[in-house]
This record gives sequence, C-alpha cells and structure tokens, in this order.
Amino acid sequence: MEGISILLSTRQSIRKVISLSLFASICCTALFGHAQAVSADEPFTFPPAVTEEQSPAPEPFAEQPSPFQEEIDQEPTPTQAEKIISTGTHFLGVKYRFGAPSGITYAFDCSSFTQYIFKKNGIVLPRTSSQQSTKGVKIAKKDLAIGDLVFFKDPGRSGKIGHVAVYAGNNKILHTGGKGGVKFSTLSSPYYTKHYVTARRVVISNS
Repeated sequence: MEGISILLSTRQSIRKVISLSLFASICCTALFGHAQAVSADEPFTFPPAVTEEQSPAPEPFAEQPSPFQEEIDQEPTPTQAEKIISTGTHFLGVKYRFGAPSGITYAFDCSSFTQYIFKKNGIVLPRTSSQQSTKGVKIAKKDLAIGDLVFFKDPGRSGKIGHVAVYAGNNKILHTGGKGGVKFSTLSSPYYTKHYVTARRVVISNS
C-alpha cells in the first residue's frame, strides 16, 4: 500500500510540473506577440542628424532707417528774411548813386537798394527811406531780427530820416552809401550808434 501511495503522489507532482510548464509557455508566447505588435505598429527610429549644410542660414540683419534720418539729410529752408539778405549780397560792391531810379541794378541809393531786394522776395516798399520808415511794425533796437529795416537820421537835414539799411544779424547791417557802394557795416559803430532813429519789421513771420 505504501508503494501505491508514493506512485500516486509522484504522478500528481508530474502533472503539476507539466501544468506550470504549459502556463509559462502560454505567458511567454502572449508577451512576445504583444512586443511584436508594438514593434510593428510604432517603430522607433532616431531622428536624422542635422548637418551644417542642412542648417538654415540666418537671415541677414536689415538695418532700420532712423525716423530722424530724413530730417538730418535735409538742409534747412532759408527764411524769407534770409533770402532778402542773400539777394542783397549778390550786389556787394555795386556803386552808390544818389537818386538812382527804381529797378536798376548797376547803381543804388540806400532806399532803392532796400526797395529792390525786398521786391525780389515778394515785399513791396515805397521809394524813399522816410516813406519806408512808416511801414510794418516798430521794433526796439534790442529786438532786431534779420530782415528788419533800420533807419538813421541825416545830419545835414535837421535830424530827419535820410538813410535806411537792412539788419543782417550779428550786429551787422547791409546797405549802400558813399565809398564802396553796397556793403556790410557794424551797427554799433560810433557813427551809426549816434545817428540811429528807429527800426521797422515788414517781414512779419520771418519764414
């Protein structure tokens, strides 16, 4: 009887081993099949290396123009007063002639000169210095600006206005009279300081 019991026990053990072997085989097959399915559906590959030739070239830097460049490049436009002075300088050295007719340019007296250069820039003045001294707006000497008319008395005519010039800035006047004809003179010189009477502004906006 003991031998039969041992035999039965051995058979049961063999069956358990076979069952475990079958279970392990089934599990391995299932796992391997799943791995193959994942590998087939979602293959993993490394991205290709980017070479220097394939690298995109950087875009060249486009320098933006300065918003002030146009203003810097443009020269300032001369004002009307500056144009009057510029017109007058074209006649530097032209001889002085008392009573010179209006409009001629080979000779001027003081008021025909101012009348001419102002007219060339759109401002009409009367013929004589005393008549011109009534036009425009009276200006104090300390407030003189380029283009203002400056008047002086005539020593030989009881202090009446007998000379006119144009203020050119920097203490200078542009006028004609006596030796040298059309010229620049210093407003603060003793002679013109002594005979100064008044100043008038006929270039209202100086623009």
